[in-house]
Amino acid sequence: MSTLQISLAIVGGLVLAGVVAYNAWVTRRSAPRTARALPETEAAAAAPEAAVATQPAEPTMGEDQPLGDQRIEPVLHDEPMSAVSVREEVRSPQVAAVTLTHVVSSPEKKPGLDALIDVIAPLQLDGVVSGDAVIAALPGTRRVGSKPFAVEGLIEDGGDWEAPRPGQRYKALQVGIQLANRAGALNDIEFSEFVVKAQAFADAIGAAPDFPDMRAEVARARELDAFASGHDAQLGLTLRARRAAWSPGYVTQHAARFGFVAGVLPGRMVLPGSVVGQAPILSLSYDPQAALAEDPEQSALREISLSLEVTHVPRAEQPYVKLRQAASALAEAMDGVVTDDAGQMLGAETMDRIGADLEALYDALDSHDLSAGSPQARRLFS
Repeated sequence: MSTLQISLAIVGGLVLAGVVAYNAWVTRRSAPRTARALPETEAAAAAPEAAVATQPAEPTMGEDQPLGDQRIEPVLHDEPMSAVSVREEVRSPQVAAVTLTHVVSSPEKKPGLDALIDVIAPLQLDGVVSGDAVIAALPGTRRVGSKPFAVEGLIEDGGDWEAPRPGQRYKALQVGIQLANRAGALNDIEFSEFVVKAQAFADAIGAAPDFPDMRAEVARARELDAFASGHDAQLGLTLRARRAAWSPGYVTQHAARFGFVAGVLPGRMVLPGSVVGQAPILSLSYDPQAALAEDPEQSALREISLSLEVTHVPRAEQPYVKLRQAASALAEAMDGVVTDDAGQMLGAETMDRIGADLEALYDALDSHDLSAGSPQARRLFS
């Protein structure tokens, strides 16, 4: 073999090796970042947050569960918030670090009928009735149109109203239907259906219902719905990858270190509140198809969403502060940027302005006895 042939073979080999190395580099660069084993010091620091996973992951509320997939633009004044045009990253707010190592309170009592947001019709009884008889007479469905229908009994000895229970005895009963929810205000047809359903239940237990005036209740429903429509808010932030995409495991690992736990649905995590059974403070979500993939670590996520159901979380939990902290911390840890739905980067000034608007919203809800996170607010804004 001549010297020229040997030289050409060497050059060809070098070129081939260069192509293989380049392709490997491109593949490595474009592959999604995956979860890694934590160093011992980091694992020890993450231990308190990991303990949260032993709690129920996400509370369920049956028919009153909030519409988690619905994104609602906040309307806090007479005109909607202006579009975000500031192109800068969110700066970390000067607040104390968020932890979940505080004492968890006892679960709250399930909300009952309330004259503020319900039509209530008392049932006149001839005597004490058993909870078993009441349960046997209940209608097959607890909804009238788009509104929840409820029956409550007044305990013979305790004097408290509650949903009927076997073995209990009640000296009075009442039925009710919610005046408004996110589906709209109670209308004439729904009120009429409520009367029919309540009358059938009353007949089954030998009671006489006392219904309020339909026109007055429908007018009250419209007034309540108008207030709710102007004070409903769900805030959402988007975290977008700067360069390399993320795998679901990579996102889960970083979110868990901040205190998020697995939610009920694939591709969803939640930051639990301080009260068991309370709505989650924040939700983190990403493409559920990536979470359900045969090999999730090979799924590439370019963005994830953080959301806050404003009316469902008590002000005392500082949910907006935690939303900003979570967004800033995750963006820094995962090499991402914080934007709105349209991809505009959110600046600290804009975030401060939204926070001020939220304080005004909280004050308005408080003034109408519908404080954020209260049972009444959670039912109305569902």
